Amino acid sequence: MELRQRVYDVDDLWELGSQEGYRAKDYELIDGAIIEMTKPGGRHGQLVIRLGRYLDIYVEENRLGYVTTETAYFHEDHRYTVLAPDLAFIARGRAPDPFPDKWIPSMPDLAVEVRSPSNSIGELREKAQIYLRHGTTLVWIIIPGSLTVEVWRMQEDGSFTDETLEAADALSGEDVLPGFQLGLGALFA
Repeated sequence: MELRQRVYDVDDLWELGSQEGYRAKDYELIDGAIIEMTKPGGRHGQLVIRLGRYLDIYVEENRLGYVTTETAYFHEDHRYTVLAPDLAFIARGRAPDPFPDKWIPSMPDLAVEVRSPSNSIGELREKAQIYLRHGTTLVWIIIPGSLTVEVWRMQEDGSFTDETLEAADALSGEDVLPGFQLGLGALFA
């Protein structure tokens, strides 16, 4: 006889987060499995706020949508995966109106993950592919230890491409945030 582990969905995760003893913890949900997240450290927080400041100013000045931090996103058609990118952007035309107090029932257009000592690069690359499979257009993985950023995209055939940007390079918003540019020197300063 086969024993099956319970498969959780977005509603189960929301309920878990409201229970005593679980409120101060961070969780994500990947294909029905609950993943407990470790709180990030100082350098991580510094990079998130720095990039977030640049993104938020650009998005607000151009009235493009919303920038969020550590906000949960899920695809309404796949309620078994809930991810909370370190930073995210969702375009005004794709964002729910009004913008919800609860989790956002759409994947962001841009997801940003900053590598922490508790993350393997393999875990973050796998997460990038999950974002892209569920509707995200662009993923940036920031790697503080090497002062690099991996840029991930999905091709029309469903395959993934990534490129590594180094100190002399600049992040580009591409079609997601047209005109946005940020040199890695400014990010890692």
